[in-house]
Amino acid sequence: MAATLPKTLAQFTTASGHTGRLHQLSALDALGAGPIARLPVCLRIVLESVVRNCDGKRITAEHVRQLAGWRPSAERTEEIPFVVARVVLQDFTGVPLLCDLAAMRSVADRMDRPAKAIEPLVPVDLVVDHSVQVDYFGTLDALHKNMEMEFQRNRERYQFMKWGMQAFDGFRVVPPGIGIVHQVNLEYLFHGVRNAPGDDLYYPDTLVGTDSHTTMINALGVVGWGVGGIEAEAAMLGQPVYILTPDVVGVELTGALPEGTTATDLVLTVTERLRKEKVVGCFVEFFGEGTASLSVTDRATIANMAPEYGATMGFFPVDDKTVDYMRKTGREEADCERFEAWFRAQGMFGIPRAGEVDYTRVVKIDLDALVPSLAGPKRPQDRIELPAMRERFESLFVAPSSENGFNKPPSVLHERYPTEMTDVDLGHGDVLIAAITSCTNTSNPAVMIAAGLLAKNAVARGLHVKPHIKTSLAPGSRVVTDYLTRAGLIEPLAELGFTLAGYGCTTCIGNAGDLTPELNEAIAKHDVIAASVLSGNRNFEARIHPNIRANFLASPPLVVAYALAGTVNIDLSTEPLGTDEDGQAVYLKDIWPGSEDINAALPYAQDPVTFRKLYSDFSQEVDLWSEIPAPTGDVYDWPASTYIAQPPFFDGFDMTPPPVGDIHDARALLLLGDSVTTDHISPAGRFSEQTPAGQWLVDAGVDRKDFNSYGSRRGNHEVMMRGTFANVRIKNLMLPPDEHGSRIEGGFTLYDGEQTTVFDAASRYMAANTPTVVFAGEEYGTGSSRDWAAKGTLLLGVKAVVANSFERIHRSNLVGMGVLPLQFMAGTSWQSLDIGPEDRFDIEGIEAGLAPRQTLTLRIHRTDGSTEEVPLRSRIDTEVEVAYFRHGGILPYVLRQILA
Repeated sequence: MAATLPKTLAQFTTASGHTGRLHQLSALDALGAGPIARLPVCLRIVLESVVRNCDGKRITAEHVRQLAGWRPSAERTEEIPFVVARVVLQDFTGVPLLCDLAAMRSVADRMDRPAKAIEPLVPVDLVVDHSVQVDYFGTLDALHKNMEMEFQRNRERYQFMKWGMQAFDGFRVVPPGIGIVHQVNLEYLFHGVRNAPGDDLYYPDTLVGTDSHTTMINALGVVGWGVGGIEAEAAMLGQPVYILTPDVVGVELTGALPEGTTATDLVLTVTERLRKEKVVGCFVEFFGEGTASLSVTDRATIANMAPEYGATMGFFPVDDKTVDYMRKTGREEADCERFEAWFRAQGMFGIPRAGEVDYTRVVKIDLDALVPSLAGPKRPQDRIELPAMRERFESLFVAPSSENGFNKPPSVLHERYPTEMTDVDLGHGDVLIAAITSCTNTSNPAVMIAAGLLAKNAVARGLHVKPHIKTSLAPGSRVVTDYLTRAGLIEPLAELGFTLAGYGCTTCIGNAGDLTPELNEAIAKHDVIAASVLSGNRNFEARIHPNIRANFLASPPLVVAYALAGTVNIDLSTEPLGTDEDGQAVYLKDIWPGSEDINAALPYAQDPVTFRKLYSDFSQEVDLWSEIPAPTGDVYDWPASTYIAQPPFFDGFDMTPPPVGDIHDARALLLLGDSVTTDHISPAGRFSEQTPAGQWLVDAGVDRKDFNSYGSRRGNHEVMMRGTFANVRIKNLMLPPDEHGSRIEGGFTLYDGEQTTVFDAASRYMAANTPTVVFAGEEYGTGSSRDWAAKGTLLLGVKAVVANSFERIHRSNLVGMGVLPLQFMAGTSWQSLDIGPEDRFDIEGIEAGLAPRQTLTLRIHRTDGSTEEVPLRSRIDTEVEVAYFRHGGILPYVLRQILA
């Protein structure tokens, strides 16, 4: 470390007398405005990384001084180079990342450079959790059948992953059927403080992951967040993750969870409140007596949904409960002792109380005021109190689309429509999917046990779920089914149709599987506003199922309750779920489990022997994985495949970056509104033969039944670029309204005044060497950290995206792919500028010299020959992002560094 900084190396001792070294942060007190102990705990952990990795080149003494001198309300102009300890991937984002690494090796091999120079420099874990779909449900063999389908569909992808395991050092794969990446990370991959082999210098666990819900690990005092695969690759290859010094919002929790409420009710309340507090891009740190009262799994539920409230992180400091969780989940005692001793030595052990830490601002939330809640029907921040569900659904039913409503006439609200299924008719608000799914809640034993107890009570009263409702149980790890079985709760869940469907991210990611043809036909024929209820974190339009338009997030016990009721158009606080065998009405309060019953079953979920057994051997019950042959060699030979293809991002690569110039004579590809998510942009879920991607697969000889999902084909750019901006619910406002006055939905645009697909128009623009621009409103790119939202944008020839504001990850990913993110100045929008489909555009100021957040000029050429110039803010935010953009993106930048 540079001599100008204080000496920080010191020793710490564990309870058993073992010693280790650390970088003592209190030694930096002289550098800041006050003691380091006044900094938010999450910033102190980042500071430790900056100190430890300070080499005078990538990370300098000035970086240390800047972060040590953090001021709560200062202007944020400085960037932090943050070197993480490890990287976590899920398979949907991990496969394209592996494709990029393999392509880099192909480039190195072509240029007669050693292929092994392309190698992860930090440990990388890929958890295969996004590929299982709920094709089969409600039967005891559903898990086995769904896994057979999963391996049949994904064999080529899994062969490629196995090649990666043998080709790259430090690259591990957790096979299918083990669990959801975030729960596996919480229960297994995290081991406390870390050290290099043979070195007694210990440092805290930090990471980035290629899923926005990587933040679940914040519950254990780990600094980490979701990034796109683009940034993750750079982190794997030794690059720091660069972020602007953040504001840190302190959230003081007071009180305690009331009887009858759950951690899900708490997180939906936190999400609603923090969205209103506008914490986008901030670090959020929880403190106070209410925070200290929460279990680690309750904290994990809140941390998981940081992307939904817009924060970079939802961080919980380390305390006794953290160490207790480590012990109860089977961590080695030496790891537990070392973890506690390190944080005590740093003065970072314990949940801060009010006034002990300086925050940019403080938000207070009273746990005592919580009530049972859901969120929906289209966004996770739109919370609805349980007694208001009927009123809210009925108001949304008639509300216009601009108000997130369904724009239906009130006269049809209570209509019932026939189907071709025996004894099944449909009405608006009918529940067709009820799913206990997603890392958010399946990692929390309290809410999972509550669901089992509610099911047990319902079965005892003779209640049942209608068989056409697609019910599923998809836990985040095998531990869940172990404790539910031992607590006697797996059977009553199965009796209500919630049989085990898979261990993975199913309904929440869009892997709910299809409805029956009869239900799909009836929904389409009568325009039924059908519903899903799921214990997930995402409910964006068309994400759960393209034909289900009302999607509500709820706790696992409420998922079971709404499945029993069969409709969301009900007030469960006053109306019965059904009738028992004696014809007596059964209300939710009659079967809702009490906290005493839940606490009595919790010890089944806190058995360290179970955790050690289930995580010690991944070969158990995963024969399908073991049977897949693994290709060998350091360089992939790219066999013909519709799943895996060599990406085009390095076509024509050489060691000299191409020149970067202004954009001239561009056309608008899409004109979009507010809150366009990465689900709208990036291909996700199922798709039909009529789509450009479906047509390409048909031409390649693939049957419709073998299309699989967009997510499973993320390793093939031909499919993914055709699916970009092709979501069935995206609204390109360039298109005129239809004959009913409604906006046309789907991946369409105008080319020379004629409606066509976005892919077709983009292809024609690229063939004519015409650059294109996407215009959008507020919060562009919210949602999952999908690198294909940026990769697909690039491959469609889009040179710039101009929006009123960007979500953090997508803005970064656009820069990482060499697409220019630009922001309208306050009070300006594409609507106020009257931008239309026939206008042409120049973007000037790039060629004169790029700088972070500089002002560029948009010149609009109107069809009447007039022009208008408006300033735009470049959202290339940091100096290193300028370098990435000049190199055509982060991947060419890193590759040139390695090969040089």
